[in-house]
Amino acid sequence: MKKIALFWPGDARAKPNEVALPSITAATIQMERALEKLGHSPYRIEGFLSKPHESIEKLGPIDDPMIGVCVHWFYGPHTTDGVVGKENPLLLASNFSGRWPGLVGLLNTGACLESLDRPFSRIWTDAEDWTADKAFMDRLDTWCRTGRLAWPEDAIREPGPVAPAAEAIARKVAAEIHKRRVLLLMLGDTSMGMINGYFGPRLLNKHGFTEHKIDQAWIIDRGRGISEKRIDDALRFVKDRGLTFHWGENGAADFDERATREQLRDYLVVLDMVNEYKADCLGWQYQLGLIPLRPPSDLAEGLFNSACRPESNGTTIACATEADQGNAIPMELMKRLLREKGLHEAVMFHDVRWGGEHDGRFLWVLLNSGSCGAYAFNHDKDTLRGAHSYRQPAMYFPTPGGTLAGESLPGAMTWARTYIKEGALWMDIGKGEVVKLPPAVRDAWWEGTTREWPFMAADMGIGRDTLMAHYLSNHVAVAYGDVFDEMVALSRELGFKVRILADRAG
Repeated sequence: MKKIALFWPGDARAKPNEVALPSITAATIQMERALEKLGHSPYRIEGFLSKPHESIEKLGPIDDPMIGVCVHWFYGPHTTDGVVGKENPLLLASNFSGRWPGLVGLLNTGACLESLDRPFSRIWTDAEDWTADKAFMDRLDTWCRTGRLAWPEDAIREPGPVAPAAEAIARKVAAEIHKRRVLLLMLGDTSMGMINGYFGPRLLNKHGFTEHKIDQAWIIDRGRGISEKRIDDALRFVKDRGLTFHWGENGAADFDERATREQLRDYLVVLDMVNEYKADCLGWQYQLGLIPLRPPSDLAEGLFNSACRPESNGTTIACATEADQGNAIPMELMKRLLREKGLHEAVMFHDVRWGGEHDGRFLWVLLNSGSCGAYAFNHDKDTLRGAHSYRQPAMYFPTPGGTLAGESLPGAMTWARTYIKEGALWMDIGKGEVVKLPPAVRDAWWEGTTREWPFMAADMGIGRDTLMAHYLSNHVAVAYGDVFDEMVALSRELGFKVRILADRAG
């Protein structure tokens, strides 16, 4: 019989942990029963790990195998800081749910562990009774016996040769980047412990990028200098272009025009800083520091990712929420490739939130709180029609402000993600299709996640197990149109290690 420690990686905020307590307790009981059925002796580490020092103090002394029970969103350092430098077997075990997105926390923390070269394994199930899921139990038994769990790698491959036309486009874009390095304006630093999404100049500069950091306090300070007339004009612009505001709806009495005006104030402040520093793209931390001080950044971020925006120069400004450089890089690269191919340059930022079977294929629900451009909802670069602004859920965003949400239209798409592996920057690239769901299915999936956020149902060319086993982020950058070959060629030209994830050929 083997002793195995179970721990609860947590959010830094008390309320989400409190709300998740019934679910994580139930999941822990399921895991305990599964381990006991396999003949092992599980024991619990008391309470949520909600600060880095708690991880250091509670996990650091443990030499037994450890399992992190992943039910809701939680911070990577609340695991990593207690397990780096140790070699005892580590397993991240999640539910597979959109409402309780343990899979999102698992993907982020797994990528954080990978960036620190800390070995770990992953496992998940959507069964009500975990002991009844034979595949899950077999894998859990393997991990208990060997300390590691390997997943099939059939869907992982190195990229082959690309078409000469794609190669030519990639070389042209690469030449532009070599001539003028891409400047990423960073508003703050890593958000909510996503250390896997911060690379810094030592890695960025090897690939044609660099960063300039701005303290987020500048947003507050410079906001005082934004004239009411500019805000009036910005609000008139977004209304005239078709953005629908859901002020005061569903009990959100504090979400009103004034809240939106403050979001537009922040948009204008950041736009001025982009112009001042001649930045090419943006990473915006916002959480957690600005949560009690300013409205959510999501409306502004969605506008930056739209060509149709106040005081626009006719282009998008690729904006990665949560200061995630792992999405900022592919967003900027795909933007340039799309433009070179004569396609619209908007690139969307999304969470990998959940997925399910529909009409014979596996579709991923991609949605983030608002860093998605309006082009996804209307395929018209000159309008904001189809975009809606709902109050951000108050549990996470106490200061009122809205999202930029809508239903993403169907069409061919390319996706990509940059991450740290083995001390270097890698690029995952794939392609697929954004799918239009029947209204009843769409609504069930949307309501089962977060209805206030932009919704995309996507066939990414990879199913549940491939992504859950191998993907190294909870975020993904998505572009409408096929720039797959061009993205492969450009990534190689800029020195990224390239990996293709595809369950199907083509």
